[in-house]
Amino acid sequence: MKFIRNLLALVGIATIALVAVAYLRFGPQIAQLDPGAMNIYSDFAAKVMETGDPALAMMWSVPVNEGIEPEDVVESLKSLAASRSFLFVGESPLYKQIEAVTGKPYRYVNFLSFCDARIGAQMLDYRNEYSGFMPCRIAVVQDPDGRLSLYSMNLDLMIHGGRPLPAELHASAVKVRDTIKAIMDGAAKGEF
Repeated sequence: MKFIRNLLALVGIATIALVAVAYLRFGPQIAQLDPGAMNIYSDFAAKVMETGDPALAMMWSVPVNEGIEPEDVVESLKSLAASRSFLFVGESPLYKQIEAVTGKPYRYVNFLSFCDARIGAQMLDYRNEYSGFMPCRIAVVQDPDGRLSLYSMNLDLMIHGGRPLPAELHASAVKVRDTIKAIMDGAAKGEF
């Protein structure tokens, strides 16, 4: 029993030392991050550790209700975006390109792009690298068993993953995030 107590005490001391070293090394940088950053990175790391796949941690996934056809999902996405003043700016039906190149039928995979030009300008005025988040894309993907799901990048990483965004840009980015999620959730249920 004394051995176990001493071992636990040693583990406790090592943990405290590790936390102290981490704080001394990264404390000043962490203090400058958005207040939600540690939660975002903690959730991200937990998903990566659980799945072994960073893509699963970076993306939102919403299964589409049974019986809704891919074309209906696309029209739903466009309609829901328009009702929220979110501009549909493009479509890339990857499955057609794969079929053209391989000569074989392929499952439905289509990328739809949406944008709010004013918010896009805000992001670009803040930092050119934010162009990588634009336009917002939603993928309509049919799995090999025929089930449809919607995928989009988790924008919380952009919003909370670094230093706090300027207040106006933060509010705009949250609006885009909430709009994309609402469009995905609605389209998955077949709403228009």
